[in-house]
Amino acid sequence: MLRDTIRMLIVDDHPLVREGLTARLSSVPGIEVAGDTGSAKQALELLPRLRPDLLLTDIGMKEMNGIELTRAVVQQHPAVAVLILSMYDNPEYVQQSLLAGARGYVLKDAPSSQIVAAIESVAGGGTYLSPGIASRLFAQRSVERNLSQREKEILDCLAKGQSSKQIARALDISVRTVESHRQSIKRKLNLAGQAELIKYAVERARP
Repeated sequence: MLRDTIRMLIVDDHPLVREGLTARLSSVPGIEVAGDTGSAKQALELLPRLRPDLLLTDIGMKEMNGIELTRAVVQQHPAVAVLILSMYDNPEYVQQSLLAGARGYVLKDAPSSQIVAAIESVAGGGTYLSPGIASRLFAQRSVERNLSQREKEILDCLAKGQSSKQIARALDISVRTVESHRQSIKRKLNLAGQAELIKYAVERARP
């Protein structure tokens, strides 16, 4: 670690989660919970006053989600490290979080020791991914490398709820070509049917 004490701000819109995290982490030597809030916007207002070393945030919050908050913190307070604490192990969430500037991603149901390890690693300038998340993330990246750019565009359209006819119009291709691409995507991703394809596209695009 770079500092004797890690000052942190907890952001989660569930009061019981915040209270539990504060109680759990405040008892750890070397960690100081400088404050907590259920609002991403309020977190941005608190940062200049609290001056934490690390911001621990959930993803799913109203008004501004954790990924949007991460992006804002990185832009406005680059000295503050961001660690995502989420119940979701979806590789897309992880990827979007890291692209936004988060230095780590740990699951809410992880043991306390793992969350503390993540905090210490990220506050010390390193990175941290919960065990299992990294392998899933790299597995998905490996699979999606097999998709063409057009197939990825079609996945994006499917995530928006567009029909094959709407996709054909948007991409200036025939409906038959769209259907052919959809079949190809299912084959490459080993998806059983249209429902699984749509589910994959939507989860891929979240949040």
